[in-house]
Amino acid sequence: MTEISKETEEKIQQLQMMEQNMQNFLSQKQTFQVQLVEITSALEELEKVEKAYKIVGNIIIQEDSKKLQEDLNQKREIAELRIKNIEKQEDKIKKKAAELQADVLKEMK
Repeated sequence: MTEISKETEEKIQQLQMMEQNMQNFLSQKQTFQVQLVEITSALEELEKVEKAYKIVGNIIIQEDSKKLQEDLNQKREIAELRIKNIEKQEDKIKKKAAELQADVLKEMK
C-alpha cells in the first residue's frame, strides 16, 4: 500500500467537504422547488376564484386576489432565482471536485 502525502490527504478532505456542500445545496434546492410548486398551484387556484383569503398569523383575512397574485409572482421569481443561484454553485463545486478527484487519483497511482 502506498503512503498518501499530506497534500493528497488535504485534497481528500476538501472533496469530503465539497460532498457535504453538495448535499446542503440539494436540500436547499428541494425546499425551493417545493415552494415553487406550492406557489404555482396557489396562482392557478387564484385564477378560478373571485374571493381570496390569506393566512396572517392565526387568522384568515380576505385579500384582493390581484394583490395576492402579485405577491405570489414575486415569491415565485425569488424562488426561481435562488434555485438558479444554487445550481450555479453546484456546478462550480462539481467542476472543482472533478479536478481534485483527478489530482488525487493521479497521485495515488
